[in-house]
Parts: sequence; structure tokens; C-alpha cells
Amino acid sequence: MVDDNSKSFDLLGIKPFADSVKVVTQAIVDGTSAFLSRICLPVAEEFGLAIRDRVHYWREVNKVIILQKAQQKLNKYSTENGKQAHPRIVAEILNQGSWVDTEDIQNMWAGLLASACTQDGKDESNLIFINVLRQLTTLQASILNYCCVNSKKELSSAGWIGAKEALIVSLEKLFQITGCEDFHRLDRELDHLRSLELIGSGIGAGGFSEHSTDADITPSGLALQMYVRCQGYIGSPNQYFGI
Repeated sequence: MVDDNSKSFDLLGIKPFADSVKVVTQAIVDGTSAFLSRICLPVAEEFGLAIRDRVHYWREVNKVIILQKAQQKLNKYSTENGKQAHPRIVAEILNQGSWVDTEDIQNMWAGLLASACTQDGKDESNLIFINVLRQLTTLQASILNYCCVNSKKELSSAGWIGAKEALIVSLEKLFQITGCEDFHRLDRELDHLRSLELIGSGIGAGGFSEHSTDADITPSGLALQMYVRCQGYIGSPNQYFGI
């Protein structure tokens, strides 16, 4: 018979799930906690306490996944040895990123954590991208990643990175990219990306006819820089894209 104390801690009905997660994740928690301790000890101490709170296991598991991915990305382009991340950056990424379990967006959060690791641990520049990423839906992230990968890039005469030419896609291509066939939702999602100054004019806007369903998803310089940081790359975007 389940005692009253156990029931009182299971208001959301997740105790069976939490217990199973505890068994599965305990081995990897130790490894990721050690990694977090090396790059940011203050947040590691908070994380160590929070991971034991069974009410929040779902978020804690997402934090573990992001930390694992961040460690892989950091060691892909650099090395974690001697690297530190600003506590404000780490805390924001783990807090915001723990609310999503979509792999593509977890990869983006992990990339921002990896690219925030520097020798002195004082770089706060990824706060810009944290504030953008936390506003993106999964659908918007898929569009952003597609346009940054598939656009042609160039450097301006002053050295700024940008798209060499407009990236225009059909409505059918948008369906394929996003897996969504709700036209009005796609229009809203693109409008939001445009309001964040990440893409061009969206569906039927700008120089397009009001009868057109083609979409301008040309990535902005901000979008391209964010994409690079979300890959875990710390250097300049033109180096990443080989321009």
C-alpha cells in the first residue's frame, strides 16, 4: 500500500516515470555533473541539488541531454580543458533549455553552451542568442536551420556576413521542411521569425504579389551568426562557412 507521503509528492502522477528515469539516468548524471563542475562550479552545485528533486525529473533529464550534447560539441571544435562558461549563461541555458525535449532544439541549446566556453569564462555574448532561441517554436527552428544551411553566403566589402542572394521557397517546400501543412500557421511562424529579424519577408510579403504563396526565408546576418554559435563553434561565422 502506498503511504500518504508518497502520494503527496506525486501530485502530477509522475512517480512511476520518475523512478524509472532515476535508474536509467543515474550513470550519465555523474559524468555530466563532472563536466558542468569543470566549466561552471556555481551552477553545478545548484544542478546537483535539483537533480534529486523527483518532481522535476523531466526537466532534469533534458538538462542532462543538453550537457551531454554540449560536451560533444565543445570537444568537436575545441577542447573542454581549461575552459569556463559564465554562470549567467549556463544558468539561463539549463533553465530555458530544460523545457524542451525536441532533439533539434536541444542541439541548439547545447551548441550555445559549448560556444560560451572560453579561457577566462567571461564571455556573455551568447545571451543575445539565448533570448532569441527561447522564443522559437520547433517549427521556426527547423526553418531557421534550413535557411542557414541552404543559403549562399558572402562577406560584404566591410567584412559583414550575409546571404549572397534571396532564398525563395515554395509553399510545398515549406510543408516538407516543417512537416506542417497548415498555411495560416506557417504564415504566423514566418511572421514571427521576420519580427525577430532572422529571415526575409516571409509569405507573400515584400516584393511578392498578394496572390503568391512563395516565401522569402533569406537568413539575416544575425541568423547566420546564431546558427554558427548553435553548432558549438566559437570562431567567426565566415571561418565556419569557409568564406
